[in-house]
Amino acid sequence: MNAVGSARFAADWLELRERADAVSRAPELLRPLRTWLAQAAAERPGRPPGLVIRDLGSGTGSMARWLAVRLPGPQRWTLHDHDPALLAHAGSRMPSTAADGTPVQIATEHGDLTALSAADLAGTSLVSASALLDLLTLDEVEALAEACTSAGCPALLALSVAGRVELTPQEPLDAELAAAFNDHQRRADQGRRLLGPDAVAAAVAAFERRGATVVLRSSPWRLGSAECTLIAEWLRGWVGAAQAQRPSLGPRAVEYLRRRLDQCAAGELGVTVHHTDLLALPGPPSGGV
Repeated sequence: MNAVGSARFAADWLELRERADAVSRAPELLRPLRTWLAQAAAERPGRPPGLVIRDLGSGTGSMARWLAVRLPGPQRWTLHDHDPALLAHAGSRMPSTAADGTPVQIATEHGDLTALSAADLAGTSLVSASALLDLLTLDEVEALAEACTSAGCPALLALSVAGRVELTPQEPLDAELAAAFNDHQRRADQGRRLLGPDAVAAAVAAFERRGATVVLRSSPWRLGSAECTLIAEWLRGWVGAAQAQRPSLGPRAVEYLRRRLDQCAAGELGVTVHHTDLLALPGPPSGGV
């Protein structure tokens, strides 16, 4: 697949999963976040009103669209991604107003989000990301925690894979494929050792070591017959990654995928993909956490 084709596939996949992502994110984390933001604003009366939010790995902007209408404003967003085509798509679809009807302003930034420092986050009210942590290395997670805590900036990091998948009806090969997929998520990629399902634990340790208060909530995809198109695309990627990691799965995986796709088309397959949402607030716990 060429670069244009890869970008189109990425956009199509992100569009396909947006609804499932939106209903799965943990809205209960917004209460302590709003409390912290309000307290921070009260303690810094000289700062301009509103929120400055940087969304990392923004893709088509689904996290920003979900969050902007759930927080007060005015809001100034920077959508940060390595793919300029996705950034253009995201920037054109953001809501114009926040939860309280005040304006939402958008800027985009193309570049390496793993190189962000505390200086880059100066004046930032919140860092957000979705489905990002598991694509980072341990060093990159440590650097993100260092940048956020040094800048006194909370982080809301949603939909990190938890390494657990449940399919209904169950099959004997489910567990073997899940283990192979998890190993693939932890693979070395261009010299980078990805954390995959170990990312949340690594992030909790990194933020807490720097004095932050971390709150976790489960945010699973629960997919049924109404999400057949998403299930089918997810299945192809899940089984394909497992095969790439463990070629010995061979014909068993091919036959498994055929069976599961047939079940999906017949409305007989349910899938739960477990994720975790993480909120890291600089400083010790307060009454709102």
